[in-house]
Amino acid sequence: MATATLPAELTDATRDDASLRRFLHGLPGVDQVGVEQRAASLGTRSIKKAAKLWAIDTAISMVDLTTLEGADTRGKVRALAAKARRPDPERPDTPHVAAVCVYPDLVATAVEALAGTDIDIASVATAFPSGRSSREVKLADVALAVSAGATEVDMVIDRGAFLEGRYGQVFDEIQAVKAACGNTHLKVILETGELATYDNVRRASWLALLAGGDFIKTSTGKVSPAATLPVTHVMLQTVRDWFTSTGELRGVKPAGGIRTTKDAIRYLVAVHEVAGEEWLTPALFRFGASSLLNDLLLQRRTQLDGHYSGPDYLAVD
Repeated sequence: MATATLPAELTDATRDDASLRRFLHGLPGVDQVGVEQRAASLGTRSIKKAAKLWAIDTAISMVDLTTLEGADTRGKVRALAAKARRPDPERPDTPHVAAVCVYPDLVATAVEALAGTDIDIASVATAFPSGRSSREVKLADVALAVSAGATEVDMVIDRGAFLEGRYGQVFDEIQAVKAACGNTHLKVILETGELATYDNVRRASWLALLAGGDFIKTSTGKVSPAATLPVTHVMLQTVRDWFTSTGELRGVKPAGGIRTTKDAIRYLVAVHEVAGEEWLTPALFRFGASSLLNDLLLQRRTQLDGHYSGPDYLAVD
C-alpha cells in the first residue's frame, strides 16, 4: 500500500500545478534508441530448463485473469474464478493466479466464487476504458467496486487532460480515487499507447506514483499498441527510481498483447534486470491477460512431461 513519506524535493513537486509541471518536465529525457535496444537485447536471453519452469510458475502466479467484455455474465465470471483457483486441475501443484479482474457489477460474483482463497478481486473503474466522465461518476464507479468487495481497483487516467498539460487535474483525480479506495490497492492505468512518447510515459508514471498509486499499469487492453517491452522498461526504471528516492516499493503491470510464454519470460527478464529481483513477486509485478495463462499451462506441461501436450488437454478459453 502506498504510504511513503515523501522527501522534500518530491513534496515540493506536489505543492501546486506549476511545481508539478516543473518537476515532470525536469525529468531526464528517455533515450528512445537506447531503451529500445536494451529491451531487444534482454529479450534474446535464453533460459535453461529448471529456470524456465520457475519462470513459468512465477508468471502464472502473476496473472490477473481478466474478462472485460460487454457480454460478460455471472456464469463466465464463475468459470474464470474456477480456473483462477486451479489453472490446471490435473496438476494440483500448479500455482493459482494473482487476481481475477472484472467490471464493478460483477465483483460480488467473483467475491463469492473466490471465497476462502487469497486470490485478489480486481475491478476496473473510473469510466473504463475511456475515462471520459465526470469525477462524481468516476468516484461512484470506484465506490461500487469497493463496496462489492474488490481488493484492487484499476483506474484510468484522463489522457486528454494529461496531453493538454493539465497535470494538477490528473494528480487531484488520482488522489481522490486513492482516498475512495480506502484499504483497496490502486492500480493506475496510463494507456501508454495514447501517450505518444517515452518521455510522456515517464512523466505519467511519476505523476501516478506521486498521487499515491500502488501500481502503474500500461494499458486497458482496448487500445493498440498496448503493453510493449520498451514502455515497460521505462515504467520499471521509474519504480526503481521511486524506491531509491523514498525507500518504498511500488508495482508495475503490463497489460494487453502478452499472449505467449516466451513473451512473459522476456518481461520477467526485464523486471530482474531493470528494477531488480525484489520485484519478481505478484505483490509488485502483474500480467494483465486473458489468453496468456493457456500458453503458460501448455508450456508447463511440456517442461514436466518432455513433450508438447497440445491445447486439447486443457480447458482453453
